[in-house]
Amino acid sequence: MSRRRLLGTAGAAGATGLVIGAAGGATGYAATRDEAPAALTAVGSTEVMFHGKHQPGITTPLQARGHLVAFDLAPGAGRKEAAALMRRWSSAAQRLMAGEPTTGGTGHDTGIALDAGPSSLTITFGFGATFFARTGLTDHRPPGLDALPPFSADHLDAGRSNGDLWVQIGADDALVAFHALRAVQKEAASTATVRWQMDGFNRTPGATAKPLTARNLMGQIDGTGNPKPADSDFDQRVFVPAGGDDAYEWLAGGSYAVVRRIRMLLDDWEKLPVEHQERVIGRRKSDGAPLSGGTETTAMDLDKAGPDGKLLIPDNAHARISSPERNSGAAMLRRPFSYHDGISSDGTPDAGLLFICWQADPLRGFVTVQRKLDRGDALSPFLRHEASGLFAVPGGAAAGEYVGQRLLES
Repeated sequence: MSRRRLLGTAGAAGATGLVIGAAGGATGYAATRDEAPAALTAVGSTEVMFHGKHQPGITTPLQARGHLVAFDLAPGAGRKEAAALMRRWSSAAQRLMAGEPTTGGTGHDTGIALDAGPSSLTITFGFGATFFARTGLTDHRPPGLDALPPFSADHLDAGRSNGDLWVQIGADDALVAFHALRAVQKEAASTATVRWQMDGFNRTPGATAKPLTARNLMGQIDGTGNPKPADSDFDQRVFVPAGGDDAYEWLAGGSYAVVRRIRMLLDDWEKLPVEHQERVIGRRKSDGAPLSGGTETTAMDLDKAGPDGKLLIPDNAHARISSPERNSGAAMLRRPFSYHDGISSDGTPDAGLLFICWQADPLRGFVTVQRKLDRGDALSPFLRHEASGLFAVPGGAAAGEYVGQRLLES
């Protein structure tokens, strides 16, 4: 079986994967070093390349499990130590994404993901605004890292926001993702300490017979309006172009990630009738089609009215306010994970969205759209933004390079 396989094949392999898992689970768990590992399914064998023009984990299809981690450099650690850390992290990421063991700081692989295969693992690295002062690289801090403005739905916890370094881990197997998380944390050693960590999930590839746009914990299809790689302006919207200021050339081929922990007030949301929920969003809950008619991928007709003369997609509907047509063409590539961290002290679910969006310019992408949503989005009363981060994500590493080398060795 080819190690590189489109995720779209996972659905076709799902049925056989279930049989293999049921029959081979016990022997796989008890396997010794002398026994042959169990055969991988299409999901387990899928490998994402580490090296390339862009870092993995940006245009990679949504993965079933994710970990987001921010680190702060330890006192006394500077540019030299940061470069050594990025070299270690890149080396570990390359091996892990290929499904190979990594020794890390312990001298041996933990065996957490033994026999699991690559499982579409991606590891993505970014730099926060504070990273540049702490490494003596202030002149290379791009203006896109200027602080995000405050918004009315913000209830931000500073301890769970921002950070010097950011790592996004995604995989289609929870053990593979955790294995990578442990490796990244161990390689940080004494150079950097964890500032915050958030864990998320999505639907497992192959769980449905045909690929569907992801649903969030409100039950709504989420991501329909994302720019598509086939769009002529996709790269322009998502990736930083080359040929700009020499001080920021290290970011060419990279992107900016805005990360928000958005709590969904699910108890309040679930009290609404489905028809009311659909008017809040502006799309049908069953299939994501706009209320103006058609299928999920049908363009919204923002001027279409019903027999009563009222707009079918209300003025304050989330889909209308966030649409590129209402934001001077502004768009971002949303690639989130859902999260559930148990029950809060008030008895409500601590659950929602680990919102991650990618854009070439945060001011023209996230900030433009969020400002518009902040002024009257019908969905806002059911959301609370509890943490926030903005990170510059360098372009991909060429063979023989580590991520961020063009910055740290400039």
